[in-house]
Amino acid sequence: MFITLQLDSTHRIILALKFSYLLFFFSSIPIAQAYASRAHFFIYAGCSQEKYQPNTPFEANLNSFLSSVSGSSSDNSYNSYAIGNGSSSPPEGSIYGLYQCRSDLRPNDCSKCVKSCVDQIGLVCPLALGASLQLEGCYIRYEHVDFLGKPDTSLWYKKCSKAVTNDAEFFRRRDDVLSDLQAANGFGVSTSGFVEGFALCLGDLNVADCSSCLQAAVGKLRSICGSAASADVFLAQCYARYWEAGYYDEADSWKEDDEVGKSVAIIVGVLAALAILVVLLSICRRAFGVHS
Repeated sequence: MFITLQLDSTHRIILALKFSYLLFFFSSIPIAQAYASRAHFFIYAGCSQEKYQPNTPFEANLNSFLSSVSGSSSDNSYNSYAIGNGSSSPPEGSIYGLYQCRSDLRPNDCSKCVKSCVDQIGLVCPLALGASLQLEGCYIRYEHVDFLGKPDTSLWYKKCSKAVTNDAEFFRRRDDVLSDLQAANGFGVSTSGFVEGFALCLGDLNVADCSSCLQAAVGKLRSICGSAASADVFLAQCYARYWEAGYYDEADSWKEDDEVGKSVAIIVGVLAALAILVVLLSICRRAFGVHS
């Protein structure tokens, strides 16, 4: 009888551990989903006023571009295209385009983000001869003329929060972050105390042009947003962003999601521990009954 009780006890412990593992596994899903879903947050879109006509070579090449983008994003975080620009193709059908994901985005999330861009760009910019769409985690752009690899530091989008006043520590840390971002090579992330930021160049820029673009972006952050607690500046071929931890709207949203996920994980962990404790107490009572 004691041997039977020992086997039963082991079985119960294994079941309890499996149960606690499953609870922990499912509790981690909201955190992962929150991170992945954040890549789809809309930032801005740009649409040309010129339109193309349906059922033309340009529309066919645009569909080919979008299809290629969807397929390539499963394996590559960046790619560029020139379609319909050969001597045998009508010039009015030529299209140049690219897509790019943030370098810290996982391949699967990159692919989902880019496909979201592909699905939306035709709705946001119907029949546009040129269009761009920036989401939190990825970007897509196409034009009728060749823009690939050509330096362009024109301002496309900015967002500045309310100003910070009389906080020397904030400005010191912000300047440290901006200095790091300005020196980034393609993609850079920086943290100085409670100030964070990152910068990104499009993949069609060489090192020198990327550096010039990021210097221009940081310069515009300083001149346009001044003493803002958080700021975003998107140029045609690069962007730079910084925020004070706990203040920036998107960072606050992510922080809330993260705190909710942590709370769920803690609660589930406590429940799992209680489940194991109940099983162990039951085993002890049965064992006590056998010896008595």
